[in-house]
Amino acid sequence: MTEPPLRAIEVRGLRRVYRVKPPVVALDGIDLDVAPGELFGLLGPNGAGKTTLIKILTTLLLPSAGTARVFGFDVERETKQIRRIMNMVAGGEQSGYGILVVHEQLWMFSQFYGLSNRDGRRRVDELIEAVGLEKQRDQRVSTLSTGERQKMNLARGLLNDPWILFLDEPTLGLDVSAARSMRELILAWKAAVPGRTVLLTTHYMAEADQLCERIAIVDHGRILAIGTPAELKRLVQRESIFRMELDRLEGGALALARLPGVVSASAASAADDAADRQVVVMNLVLEADSVLGDVVGALAVRGSHIIGLRKSEPTLEDVFVELVGRGFEEADEQDGSDPGGPIDGRTSSDAARPSHQVGEPTGDGVA
Repeated sequence: MTEPPLRAIEVRGLRRVYRVKPPVVALDGIDLDVAPGELFGLLGPNGAGKTTLIKILTTLLLPSAGTARVFGFDVERETKQIRRIMNMVAGGEQSGYGILVVHEQLWMFSQFYGLSNRDGRRRVDELIEAVGLEKQRDQRVSTLSTGERQKMNLARGLLNDPWILFLDEPTLGLDVSAARSMRELILAWKAAVPGRTVLLTTHYMAEADQLCERIAIVDHGRILAIGTPAELKRLVQRESIFRMELDRLEGGALALARLPGVVSASAASAADDAADRQVVVMNLVLEADSVLGDVVGALAVRGSHIIGLRKSEPTLEDVFVELVGRGFEEADEQDGSDPGGPIDGRTSSDAARPSHQVGEPTGDGVA
């Protein structure tokens, strides 16, 4: 029996240039590995190159230079093999025909994917139940809500039982409840079979933090950092920050600031319940976590008792802003179209900026 590939995605020196004036470098020498069974995220502002990368991996675009493989298959020479084992769902897509009802729409796509009539109908029934569209089974697609339509699109993306699922902002435009439902469906599908792999792009930091095992932050066609959410957050956390609730504090913030290892101390706004309890709330920045024990001891000597203590962690947004230096909407999106095709042939002399490689992929083989 043939061993499954060690990598679900393997990208080396990938480059894509669009022929416009001036030329747009959408991908600039990207290297990337994603393991089978991994839920991998791409974060980046508009125009960073995320959608271009997905289009190349799904065989919709050719690279200008470099190589890309999906479960060992080359994106240029083995497109048929890749298309059999992958699918893609994009946020806000309007696939199919609004005049059809839900089960008709999904059955139509099952035929496009090469399922037999019997297998197609069975698979459609299974997925309608799995995504919670039983009540909408005989409802026209044109009358579905945005959340219901996206559930149907997810069901469509799972019809061929893909090894790898590409999700391009799948919760775009959904309300809180529909977005949560979509995330739960994605996680349930991935967990059902070892080796199922997901590549996700999203603008929602909390979504990436919740779903992704590893994340790459992309900007100007380059990968700036790769790691687990926790590893990425450690890139920008230079001190230990705590919120401390005390029953009393003689000398106020100044007394805390003078303690060894304390970078700064300041009074914080107390929550309503803390104010009712006459609690002193302080924000405390320490040189390292190890200093906390000495601070606690010094407070005890001064007669202060700690009522509550919480460490503040940086967010993915903090990481993003530090590495990218701007928000998602501050660049024009160049990913969505190919205005003229590649102009730079098969080689590149441009050196990509080194990325922060904070973690190595792990995962099981394809079932």
